[in-house]
Amino acid sequence: MTPDEIAGLPYRPCVGVMLMNPAGEVFVGQRIDSRIAAWQMPQGGIDDGEQAQDAALRELTEETGVTADKVTVVAESPRWLPYELPHELVPRLWKGRFRGQQQKWFLLRFHGTDDDIRIEQKHQEFSEWRWLPVDDLVDNIVPFKRDVYVAVLEDFRDYF
Repeated sequence: MTPDEIAGLPYRPCVGVMLMNPAGEVFVGQRIDSRIAAWQMPQGGIDDGEQAQDAALRELTEETGVTADKVTVVAESPRWLPYELPHELVPRLWKGRFRGQQQKWFLLRFHGTDDDIRIEQKHQEFSEWRWLPVDDLVDNIVPFKRDVYVAVLEDFRDYF
């Protein structure tokens, strides 16, 4: 695909979840489909007719095994945050229909235990996971998503 073709594509509507434990650390998972360090917070597409918060709770369960009764929704980002995929990824992801994602983020407090986290799911996305201090988050994220993570931290800073 040419850069002009990619620029003409829409963004995929998506949600992101910042799951924070009682120690103030954030859940991150290493993408199972990446050979390089590609840590990220849970995220995923919004289904047709689905509300963003419902999508966030569904994605959290699908990717981490953490159910809605183990979290409290603390905050929702006041804006949609877009990011562009690297050009070489556009034709390979989502059948080349999107240039990137436009995300609505949710901050969730985790009330469970580490035993409640089960990344081994039917459509497993992460090969491993860990809790990461908020201040270390951006430096550990795949580079093309870092600007979004900076914005998420800015939006939720008052809750840390």
